[in-house]
Amino acid sequence: MSTPTPTHALERVTTVGALAAALRTRILDGELPGGTRLREQELTDGYGVARHTARAALRELAAGGLVRIEPHRGASVTLLEPADVEGLYVLRGILEVGAARIVLERGGGRLPRPVHEAAQAFATLCCGREEPAWSEVVVAHNALHQAIVAAAGVPRLVDAHAALSAELQLFLVQGRPHYTLRRLAADHVGLVVALEREGPEALEEHIRLSTEALLGAREHADAEATESGAG
Repeated sequence: MSTPTPTHALERVTTVGALAAALRTRILDGELPGGTRLREQELTDGYGVARHTARAALRELAAGGLVRIEPHRGASVTLLEPADVEGLYVLRGILEVGAARIVLERGGGRLPRPVHEAAQAFATLCCGREEPAWSEVVVAHNALHQAIVAAAGVPRLVDAHAALSAELQLFLVQGRPHYTLRRLAADHVGLVVALEREGPEALEEHIRLSTEALLGAREHADAEATESGAG
């Protein structure tokens, strides 16, 4: 009997890919905070992999923006500095708000179904019976904002926004202490409603408020650290 030809290909996961995925989840869960050093020897010992595998996994994460590799210093989890957050705010204003304007103009003030579905999926995840892993929240949050951009139907706009994916995810990771799941759900379901009611300015305000919240939190944390060091 001949073996039937498969109609769907399964992705083969390499050891490098598996290690990168494991570290990605730990980063997005906040288990490995921004600035954490990622030493090859510790990864080799902790995961039972070869050193070249650990090095390759770190390079993969660095290519995606979640890790930074510096000469003579090694790898560390990317930490968004205030200048990074401010730059991200400007770029999101150009890309996301611009995309929302296109979508709403084409849709007569209405957002397409995929955006509503992404918002509902995000709310359902946040408000489910079991508390989700923060990495799942981060991914679903990113998917909603990507859905808004994708709805504009401009491939180069989508590509430019995709390049911000790591920073967008780290933004929510670093802002985690200042959000509850229910607040996140309400804010984003409310955002979709406000976009259709008030226009793209609602998204601009949403991005501004979240950016100010993270910058304010960083300033507060830095001030506390300074006072603690002085004491």
